[in-house]
Amino acid sequence: MLKTSPHPFYEKLSLVLIGLLSLGYIIVQGKEMLDPLIFGFLFAILLFPVASFLERKLRLPRALACLFAILLMVGFIGGILYLIGSQISNLASDWPQLKSQVNQSLGDLSEWIQKAFHINTTKQLTYVHDTTQKIMASSADVLGTTFGAISSLALFYAFILIFTFFILLYRQLLLHFIVWVFSTDHEAIVHDIVENTQSILRQYILGLLLEMFVVACLACGIFMLIGIKYAILLGLIVAVFNLIPYIGIFSALALSCLITFATGSVQHTVGVAITVVGIHAVDSNILLPTIVGSKVKLNALVTFIGIILGEMIWGLSGMFLSIPIMAIFKIIFDRVQSLKPWGYLLGSGIDESKTAMKKMKPAKADKT
Repeated sequence: MLKTSPHPFYEKLSLVLIGLLSLGYIIVQGKEMLDPLIFGFLFAILLFPVASFLERKLRLPRALACLFAILLMVGFIGGILYLIGSQISNLASDWPQLKSQVNQSLGDLSEWIQKAFHINTTKQLTYVHDTTQKIMASSADVLGTTFGAISSLALFYAFILIFTFFILLYRQLLLHFIVWVFSTDHEAIVHDIVENTQSILRQYILGLLLEMFVVACLACGIFMLIGIKYAILLGLIVAVFNLIPYIGIFSALALSCLITFATGSVQHTVGVAITVVGIHAVDSNILLPTIVGSKVKLNALVTFIGIILGEMIWGLSGMFLSIPIMAIFKIIFDRVQSLKPWGYLLGSGIDESKTAMKKMKPAKADKT
C-alpha cells in the first residue's frame, strides 16, 4: 500500500516560498548588523588557529591571544595597503607627465569626435563647461556624501573587528549553544557540520590569499618584462580586483589600461590588456579550480546565481560572502537526509553521483 504524504506538494511549496521570502526580508533589513557579523565570523574562523597557538604555546589569556591575532591580521592588511599606497604616491609624483598625456589624449579624442560626428571644438568645450558647472554646483552634496560614506566604512570595519574578537573569545560558548539546541541524537552530525565548516572556510580563505599572491607575481613579472612603468602597482591592482568574482577582471582591465595609457604608449596599453586577459584565463581554468574550487565544491551555475543574488541583496560585500555562505549551506544539506538533493544541486555533481551509484549497487544486489 502506497503511503501518501499528509501535506500535498503545493502546500509544502507555499510554505517554502513564504519562508524564503521572510528570510530574504530579514536579511535585507538586517544588513547593517548581519554584514559585519558574517565577515567577523569568517575572520574568526581564519584566526582561530593563531589564537589557539598563542593560548597553548605562549600561555596567553584568551582575550589577549584573540587581540594579538586580530592585530596580526590588521598588520598584514595594513602592509598590503601601504605597499599599494606607496606605489600610488609614485604615480602622483609624475603628475605633470600624466597631465600632458591626458591633454594630448583629450585633444585626439576631440578631433575624432569632430570628424566622426561633425561636432566642432567650440560646442564640445561648451558642453564640458556646462557639465563642469553642474558638478561644481552639487559639490557640497558630493562632499557630504563622500564623508558620510567614509565614516560608514570606518564604522563597518570597526564592527567587523569587534565581532571577530567576541566570536573568538566566546567560541566555546557558541559551540556549546549550537550543540545544546539540537537533541543528543544529532550531536555527532552537529559536531561534523561545525568541524567541516571551519575546515572548508579556512581552506577557502587561504586559497583566495594564495591565488591572489600567485596572480600578483605573474602580473608583476610580465609587466616588468614588457617594460611597464608602474608594474608593481598594476600587478597589485589585478591581484586585488581578482578577488571579486566574474566582475573584478573587467575593473582590473579598465583601470590598468587607463593607467598604462596615461603613463606609456598605445603598444604598452595593448600589452597590458592582453596580459590581464591571459592571466584571467589561466586563473579561471587552472588556479581557481585547483586552489579554490576544490575547497568549496560548488558548480559554476549556482556560484554565478549566488553572486548575482548577493550583489542584489548586499551589494559588493554580498558578492564576497555569497560563495562562503553557499559552502556552509552545502555542508549542512549534505549531512541532513531530507536536504541531500539540495546539496547535490549545489555541488559539481561528479563526486556526488559516484557516491550515489556506490550506495545503489548493494541495494540492487540484495534485490536480486
